[in-house]
Amino acid sequence: MEISVLLAEQILKLFLILLLGFLLVKTGKLKASDSKCISVILVYLILPCVIINSFQIEYTPQVRNGLLYTLTASVAAHIVFILIAAITRKPLKLNVIEQLTVIYTNGGILVVPLIKALLGDEYVIYSCSFIVVQLILIWTHCCHMLCRDEHLQWKKILLNINVISILAGALLFFTGIRLPKVPAETIDMMADMIGPMGMLLAGMAISETPLKDVFARIRNYIPVILRLLVCPLVILLVIRISGAAKWIPDGKNILLTVYLACITPACATVTSLAQLYDKDAAYSSILYVLTTACSILTMPFMILLYSLWI
Repeated sequence: MEISVLLAEQILKLFLILLLGFLLVKTGKLKASDSKCISVILVYLILPCVIINSFQIEYTPQVRNGLLYTLTASVAAHIVFILIAAITRKPLKLNVIEQLTVIYTNGGILVVPLIKALLGDEYVIYSCSFIVVQLILIWTHCCHMLCRDEHLQWKKILLNINVISILAGALLFFTGIRLPKVPAETIDMMADMIGPMGMLLAGMAISETPLKDVFARIRNYIPVILRLLVCPLVILLVIRISGAAKWIPDGKNILLTVYLACITPACATVTSLAQLYDKDAAYSSILYVLTTACSILTMPFMILLYSLWI
């Protein structure tokens, strides 16, 4: 019950912020097209701060082993997501936005507050692994799918501010270098904006779409079911069969940080990138809103299964 209440409260807060973005457009203060400016701020300013901030932790053997463990689990989880999207693409006629909805989760926004509430601050560092793996894939695999380029533009990828931030953050972590107090706290403040900014963006992007198109269109629920039910259940089955929770001390709690990211709604960054690349951001926002609404029911259920089966 406690987990259900915490999840419901966190998602309700995000929904209220989404509503504010929706009202800004509906009252004529902003235009839906203005959300592209927020996309630029989110992708090129806030996300790099999230990356750098996630690596600003103390290097210890225990943390190192836990990070390697969660890094392996995060890579495996994304491989599973990509396979599920590939297998279901033709039978279910999934378009690019629907496939990306299945593959990429909103772990960066929802998971950290949940980990703090459910497990404690000392477990937050293990959420870095999933965030880093997903960010690397977003700026390679996701961008490639959205752009539909025949070949990946590696120069553009490697010079992307988010990839540079990953490399810089990893260097700071492994060398034990900590940023001075003022810039570190500034980056931390910017990183905390990812949740509100992502929801404002979704609210603005969806403002010109009738709500019946969000909740009444049956087609929308296909990627929602895949993201919130099929993917989490497959991951849970893999964890149980492999016995991964017993591979290291306290493995069940540490692995829960990855599993929490696996069961979250669709990724807000996909909507931002769809906006930047003019690839049906409205539909991406619809799936973002719908998966977030449905996750109020599915996330507590999946956590209950984890506690019972693992």
